[in-house]
Amino acid sequence: MQDLEQMPGHLIRRLQQIAVAVFHTEVEAIGFDMTPVQFAALVRVSEHPGIDQITLAGLIAYDRTTIAGVVDRLVQKGFLSRAVSEKDRRAKVLHMTEAGTEALSRLGPAVEKAQQVMLSGLDSQEAEDFIRLLHKATEAVNGLSRAPLRPVARTTQKD
Repeated sequence: MQDLEQMPGHLIRRLQQIAVAVFHTEVEAIGFDMTPVQFAALVRVSEHPGIDQITLAGLIAYDRTTIAGVVDRLVQKGFLSRAVSEKDRRAKVLHMTEAGTEALSRLGPAVEKAQQVMLSGLDSQEAEDFIRLLHKATEAVNGLSRAPLRPVARTTQKD
């Protein structure tokens, strides 16, 4: 049997535990109660105003059935507004509130610091290589996830 400390799944799980702990430490230090998934949702809604919840779930690789709870908490915190879509009455569309935009700007430096802490055992070239390899490995098995990343299709404008 392979040594547990040489198994990528075990090491990835450990790094994820550490990443979440570091994230919480940094955002709590500036007075926020926020999870990494909530932060990812805020970022994507800020980039895609009017996005629906299902598309948001795909953009952050989160389960479609539980995204509503994430959005509920962000709405309760006053960071997002949710409304029925004018195009599809079954869909809920999301927008940043002023409080959400301010929160995101305040969270940015704390989250950046968390990223630096997570990679503090690596020099700058190693960190760059690590991120590149994480992308490569994740993209190769994205389709095996119960909640795969689903980028928003880019629309082209016609003349």
